[in-house]
Amino acid sequence: MSWPHPRCSDVTYVLLADADQVDSPDDSGPTGTINIVADADVLVVEDAPEFAQMVTAILRSSGHRVRTASTVADALASLSSTPPDLVVLDLTLPDGDGLDLCRTIRDRSSAYILVLSGRDDEVDKLLGFRLGADDYVTKPFSPRELAARVEALLRRPRLASAEATERVVGPVTVRVAAREVEIDGDPVDLTRIEFDLLDTLSANPKVVFTRAQLLERVWGPDWYADDHVVDVHIANLRKKIDRVGTKSVVRTVRGVGYGLAG
Repeated sequence: MSWPHPRCSDVTYVLLADADQVDSPDDSGPTGTINIVADADVLVVEDAPEFAQMVTAILRSSGHRVRTASTVADALASLSSTPPDLVVLDLTLPDGDGLDLCRTIRDRSSAYILVLSGRDDEVDKLLGFRLGADDYVTKPFSPRELAARVEALLRRPRLASAEATERVVGPVTVRVAAREVEIDGDPVDLTRIEFDLLDTLSANPKVVFTRAQLLERVWGPDWYADDHVVDVHIANLRKKIDRVGTKSVVRTVRGVGYGLAG
């Protein structure tokens, strides 16, 4: 079932009934079903009560803890008090633009961001991804699809809290918890993918990763695409962290993949 027009409050009870029917896949047997990642802390940023209620019902049916915020200010306060594992973000909010909030969340947190919006223009989608969104779902949508997309995001690998907070690789300093990178003391702005690539390589400086391994670690095991997308992002990363006239921080091992320069 897909959602009707986002402001049609008279369908709220029908939608909630549909949410109750979103069954959690059975992971008890070898039937090819998906293993659910339960008990995640999810922040739903949505100003329309019927949507907030519906999304909350879907996520709680999958075993997640859910809190809601209806404004940018409330979302930032909730983000600061207890960092969530995932944020479901509407772009149309009463006190600010959701795209600006998306960028702020990405700057402050490593939480996954799933944009859930009635804005279906390609420009909004591309800008959302560029500002740090991990997925983008447009209204109307299927409750089961939303649940599946949330689970797919939560199965992606995340940084462990016990990891070293700072790594130095030649002129590059990587601050893992803050997701900050400096080159000879100068800050460098990386996209989420670029940072996760550098994080993976710097956490294992003596390892050469194949493209397939980097795809699984950075994009997640559910990502299906040409593995040469790794080459594109490595090239973009090199442009940002390499100094002119010096050896690249990231080395290419022909026929294998990528590692850090020795």
